Amino acid sequence: MSYFLHNKVRFGFIIDKNSFIRVSLSSTAIGLTGVDMGKSVLVVNGPNLNMLGTREPEIYGKLTLADIQAACEERAKVRGLELAFMQSNHEGELVSAIQEALGTHDGIIINAAAYTHTSVAIHDALKAVGLPTVEIHISNTHAREEFRHHSFIAPIAKGIICGFGIDSYLLAIDALDNIFQQRN
Repeated sequence: MSYFLHNKVRFGFIIDKNSFIRVSLSSTAIGLTGVDMGKSVLVVNGPNLNMLGTREPEIYGKLTLADIQAACEERAKVRGLELAFMQSNHEGELVSAIQEALGTHDGIIINAAAYTHTSVAIHDALKAVGLPTVEIHISNTHAREEFRHHSFIAPIAKGIICGFGIDSYLLAIDALDNIFQQRN
């Protein structure tokens, strides 16, 4: 990224392979750093995902959620995307994060975990904000217990990626970036 400074405001720009100019700015005067005018993705993680690395490693692997976040941040950086990453064990906090994404983020990646199969509230929040959404799962939910085969998120998602471990997250970042590029 190239930078220039004007009146204590630092501006950065990237000209990517499609000749799009992505601008970011930061200002110590108003406390902003790393604000990017490019596309932004919210990654939402549901209950028990904070236990990754210790919870059923034969199903979910040995990587922690922090490991997954770091890999997602690296992929987003390569793609020229901003990334926000959150996890909660509480349905209402997930709904609030989704609602707050409107006007802040351009797309959502969601691993709602167990709430995938039970939460009408999360379905309704995703539908209400209308952002392109990719549903993901670390494991192949269709190869597991019958109750995991139904998703309340699937009807409003652009797509579902499951069964590829951490790559489910990375593939979702790629998919959303492709959706953003197709809209331009």
